[in-house]
Amino acid sequence: MAVNPDPKPGRWILPLVILGMIAFTYFFVRELPEASTDTSLAAGPGGTTTTLGGGDGSTSSTQSQTSLDPETQAYLDTIDTINEELQVQRTELVTVNDSFDAEPREIEFDDAETRYEAVATGTQALADQLSGLTSPTALEGNHASLQAAVDLAAVSAEEALAGLRSTDTGERRNTAVDSYVQAATDFGTEVTNTHNAAEANA
Repeated sequence: MAVNPDPKPGRWILPLVILGMIAFTYFFVRELPEASTDTSLAAGPGGTTTTLGGGDGSTSSTQSQTSLDPETQAYLDTIDTINEELQVQRTELVTVNDSFDAEPREIEFDDAETRYEAVATGTQALADQLSGLTSPTALEGNHASLQAAVDLAAVSAEEALAGLRSTDTGERRNTAVDSYVQAATDFGTEVTNTHNAAEANA
């Protein structure tokens, strides 16, 4: 009777199958085309296209041609800057107001008053800056809407400060803060509308 030198010959089948799968996967992957490492981001309102470069971590930015005249572009850049600062002031006002209303209170009256005053002063400065800005003729309607929004924010900041200093239980102050938030939101929306109008009239 012949003796089988390996009592379990089937145990070699699985390793051979796995080895075959690995070899097949290796050669299959080698045949795939290499993926491009460049990613382009669509141009934004300013007409800038950003291209993210290859695997070395480098990036490059390509400025696309814009049809906006320098005067209009400068105006848009300025209202963008005003909008950014207005949104910072909005965040500060809401943060201070929420901290003052918290239970237990997270900020004392003197500190809250100082920060309210800073918001009121800063917002009025933004309103004055916009008022001194001459808009392109085609954007005069948008400019009027922007001015109305930032003026309302300035008035609301003063009203919130007055409410803080009053004997009111908080309704006056909170209503003014809500008004400021809405005004800042409307300003941001109108900035977008102004960009769109500028592009349409280019």
